[in-house]
Amino acid sequence: MKNKEQLFEKIKGKLIVSCQALPEEPLHSSYIMGRMAYAAMLGGACGIRANSVEDIREIKKTVSLPIIGIIKRVYEGSEVFITPTMEEIELLYQEGVDIIALDATDRIRPDGKTIHEIFPIIRKKYPDQIFMADCSTYEEGELAYELGFDCIGTTLSGYTSYTHGQKLPDVELIGRLKRDFELPIIAEGGIWSPEDLKAAFERGAHTAVVGSAITRPMEITKRFIQAIS
Repeated sequence: MKNKEQLFEKIKGKLIVSCQALPEEPLHSSYIMGRMAYAAMLGGACGIRANSVEDIREIKKTVSLPIIGIIKRVYEGSEVFITPTMEEIELLYQEGVDIIALDATDRIRPDGKTIHEIFPIIRKKYPDQIFMADCSTYEEGELAYELGFDCIGTTLSGYTSYTHGQKLPDVELIGRLKRDFELPIIAEGGIWSPEDLKAAFERGAHTAVVGSAITRPMEITKRFIQAIS
């Protein structure tokens, strides 16, 4: 897939900025996320990770960078909420995002299937789409590689019940995945400082996604408050 190789070369060794705000957050607004993404582009970002078709469309108005698209949706009875079903994948595919990221953990999905069962169906339906596996463990990364994902992210390390408390960023996981699998490894999760980012690249990350430390002022403020309380 020629375009895939070009895309991964374009983002290699660079920074992707995640521009997301959930409904309960003060900056929840497609317009604001569009401005966030534009600011990130001006600052030197090589790509944007965004949640929802509405935000992605707004971002595209002023930003010409590759987009990792997700749709966060909570379904009763499942812990999987990052692009959890075929419905969300279809919406992102129709929108034309460069990369679709989805939960690739070992957890049962809203449709009752595992990633092992559903991804072959997804890959067959969308053979030319680039897919990113949001993983939390080495074993999940290994399975994502075997299933035919195009890149592996450490996105969910520390955010599943069985990785809770994991020190972030999970540079050890980045290093192991890089060592064993010939796929771009995308560092994501818990990168709060330039030093964290540097550590991720030193372990072999192809690119890295930084979100909260750049685009979530409420969370940034809380960290400063904790330092003085």
